[in-house]
Amino acid sequence: MSRIACHSTRETYVDINAVTIIDFWFGSEQDDRAVADRQAALWWSKNTALDADMRERFAGATRDAAAHALDDWADTSAGLLALILLTDQFPRNMYRDTPQSFAFDELARDWCKQGLHQGMHATLRPIERVFFYLPLEHSESLADQDLAVSLFSELAAKALPLHRTAFDGFYGFAIRHREVIRRFGRFPHRNHILGRDSTPEEIAFLQEKGSSF
Repeated sequence: MSRIACHSTRETYVDINAVTIIDFWFGSEQDDRAVADRQAALWWSKNTALDADMRERFAGATRDAAAHALDDWADTSAGLLALILLTDQFPRNMYRDTPQSFAFDELARDWCKQGLHQGMHATLRPIERVFFYLPLEHSESLADQDLAVSLFSELAAKALPLHRTAFDGFYGFAIRHREVIRRFGRFPHRNHILGRDSTPEEIAFLQEKGSSF
């Protein structure tokens, strides 16, 4: 599996591979609910210092993934998950509130669907599968949204009792994303970032609490 020597402004080199990416994102906890609790600030909070650190550490890897220099990672489920993280979730931190945050979405969806077709997602931990499926939830295609809801519903149904609240939450977010796409055919909160004109209905919707993700 390919490794990347990433030069940083601190004049250090970090050897990046799929394991380092997955360890960074999920931490070392063995219990999925503990992972969800401990990593929540990294996953869902807006933190400019953290975004800058991720950009320094992982932007080169994302560029390499987009250039298909890391395609051999897709031979394993862990490698495929790392590629999806690099092209779906990491850009949303590294390039927050810019068009580049969505620039790699199509590639992430392609890898997600490849993994689904090959059954590779089934070998991952449930908490890892959440992020394996997120490219579908981030899609502005209703068919992708329907598939995301189905996958998150299955995850929630199979969750251990102690984990059910967390996975019900992920399922609930999938439903909310689909409802926005059903209503508008796109995510209105992306309009100003992507230079798209908002309709009056979208403008009214964006005034509602929780209209942005």
